[in-house]
Amino acid sequence: MSTERVKADQIEDDEEEEDLEEEEGLAEGWDDWQSDDSSLDYLCLFCMQRYECIESLFEHCNSMHYFDFRSIVKDLQLDFYGSLKLINFVRSQVASIKCWACGLTFECIAELQNHLHAAVNIKICGNFPWDDDLYLKPFMNDDALLHSFAGDEEEEHFDGLVTKEDIHCEVVNVEDINEIYNCNQRILEADKPYHINDHLIKGDVVDEFHASNHFERNKSNSIYGKVENRGLHQKKKDELKVSFANVAAKEIKNVNENYFGSYGSFCIHKEMISDKVRTETYKLAIMNNPSLIKRSTVMDVGCGTGILSLFAAQSGASRVIAIEASMRMATMATQIAKDNGLLYEENNNAEKHISGVIEVVEAMVEDLDKFKKITPQSVDVLVSEWMGYCLLYESMLSSVLHARDYWLKPGGAILPDTATIFVAGFGRGGTSLPFWENVYGFNMSCIGKEVMNDIARSAIVDVINGEDIVTESSVLQTFDLATMKPDEVDFTSTCELIPKSTIGEGSTGICWCYGIVLWFETGFTSRFCKEMPVLLSTSPYSPHTHWSQTIFTFQEPIAMTCAKAATGHSGLVGTEQRPAASISSRISIARSSVHRSIDISIEVTGISVDGKKRSWPVQIFDL
Repeated sequence: MSTERVKADQIEDDEEEEDLEEEEGLAEGWDDWQSDDSSLDYLCLFCMQRYECIESLFEHCNSMHYFDFRSIVKDLQLDFYGSLKLINFVRSQVASIKCWACGLTFECIAELQNHLHAAVNIKICGNFPWDDDLYLKPFMNDDALLHSFAGDEEEEHFDGLVTKEDIHCEVVNVEDINEIYNCNQRILEADKPYHINDHLIKGDVVDEFHASNHFERNKSNSIYGKVENRGLHQKKKDELKVSFANVAAKEIKNVNENYFGSYGSFCIHKEMISDKVRTETYKLAIMNNPSLIKRSTVMDVGCGTGILSLFAAQSGASRVIAIEASMRMATMATQIAKDNGLLYEENNNAEKHISGVIEVVEAMVEDLDKFKKITPQSVDVLVSEWMGYCLLYESMLSSVLHARDYWLKPGGAILPDTATIFVAGFGRGGTSLPFWENVYGFNMSCIGKEVMNDIARSAIVDVINGEDIVTESSVLQTFDLATMKPDEVDFTSTCELIPKSTIGEGSTGICWCYGIVLWFETGFTSRFCKEMPVLLSTSPYSPHTHWSQTIFTFQEPIAMTCAKAATGHSGLVGTEQRPAASISSRISIARSSVHRSIDISIEVTGISVDGKKRSWPVQIFDL
């Protein structure tokens, strides 16, 4: 054997001994790290409270600081290291007097604690803010929480019954609700009983479904776990998610049936058609732009009575495909088109009625190809009146974008082609307080106060008069319907609300902002409507529409003033002693896990003339 080979073998043996010693040292260090829980003292992530029991600590964090550690870990599917990073990240943010959920910075810990809120849209560019490996290093020396937060995780049993909320939560983690619906169409159409972990569930008892069996988690002997146990656990988890998806798909079908069934009411259609702002705007866009409509193939998504299809046919469209998911309204739209000589029909000899161009298809647009064969990208103009309260309620925009992507020609027109959400602050006149202060000469203001407490938790659809707006209007979000992506329907945006200049004309120069109001405009712009662009507005300054405005009331009113009318520099920002010169608002609107609903979160920060800030706790509304 050569000398070089002997030396190489010796070096290899030495390296193996060193690696073994290093592993033994790490194992000993790991054993030391996992100390006895009975001697640990758990410090709150947000304040100086300490607890002997880790669950008491987490309960405190949830109830007092809106931080539900267990739910966050479950919902975000964080592993051990992700959970550890989260704890260190939160501690580092609190030490910097920053909100862990939104990143806002405060002057003192008291303001931060007053601001803390549940997290919404945590990811930034697809990553969690604690993904950096620097958060693997304990932020606080001897942090007992890091020793024990996952101590019972692998041995824990899931003994709770499965609720609808659990189902929605699981569904969101698996895939988009609409995709789940499409993937499970066969189950829905068959409406056959199916099994969830050997429990027979029938379609007509989904609302009373309870999975009473226990889902036991796999146990592991070390912090890393065994590969085979993980594989089995993942398989069971995947099977459970598929079962949840099936249940959710059934529930989505029920929601859709109720939704489209509600549009079978003629009262709703009378209200919409009677809305002159709405109907006449669409009529002008369709009938006063002949270069767009004449000899074009038009698709009307959610046609209802077929009024927009009738306008298109009357304006010279060569073909109008009217899609309506409500069976009753599809029948009515067909009859209406026929009664007006505009229905496309074929007689027994397959001869076409040249005068008729409207074809009514009863289907959801997502299922259109199952009922009517239409060549992809063959539509010249896509028209739809899809807007709901706060623009996005009812989630119909996603259906319009689906139709755009599948059937609209490249460069084809979509009407309307822009949509903009506006925001402004409203004053006392926009509330019911004045009404309750004088009811036939009697003071009932105690009711007004209770009403204000109640509506601070609910979005209200009502009319706000222009004179009750106390700030300048600001653009919250703009959508380009010709180019936007479906996931852009969910958004977070910030805006600054400035008091109207007329505020300084009063004796005190102060007004009170009681909340914010949202409205929208949709544009039929010159991009497609070259002869006559038009605008549909639901603004408080424009004629009333059936959409009204959507009102969100603050938990407490905020005093505001113009910069030149600033009063004192003492007291909290937003009070009469130190009114805010502006209000910075951070607003998120996202499709809810409850199909066709939306969730809105609103966070406001008052900024005084001298630059001092005060933030209020986030408010979360559903619509």
